Formats: sequence, structure tokens, C-alpha cells
Amino acid sequence: MTEYSTDDDVAPAEHGLTREDRRRARRMRRFDNPWLNPKLYWGGGLLLGIVLVGILGRLLWDLDLVFTGSGMLKLPPVGFENLRGQEGTFANPLGTDGAGRDMLALIVIGAPNSLFVGLLASLIGMSIGIFLGFTAGYVGGRTDDIIRVLSDVMITIPPLLILVVFQSAFGDVSLTMMALLIAGFVWQSPTRLIRAQVLSMKSSGYVQMAKLSGASTFDIMFREMLPNLIPYLFGSFIANVTTSIVTAVGLEVLGLGPQRVPTLGRTIYEAINAGALIQNLWWWWGIPTLLLAAMFIGLLLINLGLDEVSNPRLRKA
Repeated sequence: MTEYSTDDDVAPAEHGLTREDRRRARRMRRFDNPWLNPKLYWGGGLLLGIVLVGILGRLLWDLDLVFTGSGMLKLPPVGFENLRGQEGTFANPLGTDGAGRDMLALIVIGAPNSLFVGLLASLIGMSIGIFLGFTAGYVGGRTDDIIRVLSDVMITIPPLLILVVFQSAFGDVSLTMMALLIAGFVWQSPTRLIRAQVLSMKSSGYVQMAKLSGASTFDIMFREMLPNLIPYLFGSFIANVTTSIVTAVGLEVLGLGPQRVPTLGRTIYEAINAGALIQNLWWWWGIPTLLLAAMFIGLLLINLGLDEVSNPRLRKA
């Protein structure tokens, strides 16, 4: 039998390589992990930066400047001038809006609020989707038919139109209420995804062995099958966060949603309503728009990274 040197724990595949080559190979294997994906880290970094803006901003900035009349009206950011020749000041580094409210204070409060609505709506929608998807795929029969038809019907309904009607009926709603309303329209996609995956996994060997060993239906679904769906669930969750934020911003730009709570969408609505585009008050609508773009880019990068984690072919490409 061939014996291999034990120096530096040499693996058979590395026999014949120099010591430096073996060390380099071990370092590469150490980092050969699908979760060490640069897209995940760049996307997560963007979202973490937005979260830190909300956390550190509350500690380092005077949030009382968010109230109407806290500063001069329509003051530009530092380094710029408005049409009246006024220059920005460090007292309001990102400028003020038409009501004298500090833009930095609006961003510090509004950005986390917009992200909160998307995360909460997606979390609730995913919970519903996981339950219904597993129930439909594993139980099957008439239960599967009912859930499948219900999700197919709901996915054809334009959510923004229905939410406009609901929001108009409820009037001023809280962030939590708006997230709950949006969650009612983001559970269909995870339900269909999980149902399809469960149908393909139900006949696999390890599921059949779990049945023969006497495992309960709950244990089979949520202890045996669910861990194999984690990359898909994360990807669906991130996609739902994006959809929820877009829906929330759409409602807010239409003047619906929370009336007294600053959000990025609400800030853009007030800018448009006050004619900021015509008056060249670009910072009033441009800064929240750029922050929303950064949020969506971060979510997109995370979603692409999760696709590569769950699909080896994408990693090789």
C-alpha cells in the first residue's frame, strides 16, 4: 500500500507537490466556501451601512431638526448654492426641505423606516408561504389544489391597486399596518417555490427513510426538508423585501401610507407635491432616491450571491 508523508498533513491529492504548493492549496480550500461570496458581502455592506445610518445618526445627530421650521427653508447641502444664492451650512449638511426640516434628520429616521416595512412585510409573507407551501407540497390532494388555486388567483391581482383602495379606506396608517397590508400580497411566490421544491423532495431517499423510522410529519417537513431549502428561502425572502419596499414607496409617493412618520417615499412625495423638480431643489428628492437605489442594489447583490450559493453552475461560471 502506498504511504504518504505525514509532513504538514499532506492529502493524497497533494502528493508530489512542494511544501509551499501544499500550503497554498490548503489556503484555497479553506476559502472554497460558497457562502464566501463577494456579492453577498457587498450587498450586505450596503444594507448594513443604511442600518448604521439609522443607529449612529440617532446618537450623533439632533433629530429635533426633523420638525417643521427647524431651519432655513430650501437650504442646499454644503458646497452648493440654491437659486437665491444661499450656500449650504454645516448646521444642515444635506440641506433643508421646503418646510425647513433638516434632510439629514429625515434620512436618519426615514431610511430605517422604509427598510423596516420591507423586512416586516417579507418576514410575514415568508412565514405564510413556508406554511402553505409545505402543506400543499407534502399533504397534496385537495389541500394542494385549494392552496395552488388560491395562490394563482392572488398572483394575478395587481397589489398596488388593491392597496391604494385599502389605504384610502384606512386613512393614516402606521408602519406596521402598512407592512401587514403588503404582506398579504407577497406570500404567493414563496408558496409556489416551496411547494415545487417539496414535491421534488418528497420522494427522495432520506425522506422515505424518515417515514420508515416513524418520524412525524412535522419532523419530516421542518427538520429533514426545511434545512435543504435554506438558500432558496433566503433568495425568496430578499426578493420579497425588494417587492415590499417598492410597493411601500409607490403608496407613499401617491400620498398614502403613514402621514406623520418620515420615510424615504414620503419625503419624495412631499418634494414632488411642493414642486421641488421645477424649483431645482434636487437634494430634496435626489438624496432619498439615491438611498433607495443603494438599498435596491444591496438587495440585488445579496439575491445574486444567494443564487450562486444555491446553484453550483453559477459559481463555476
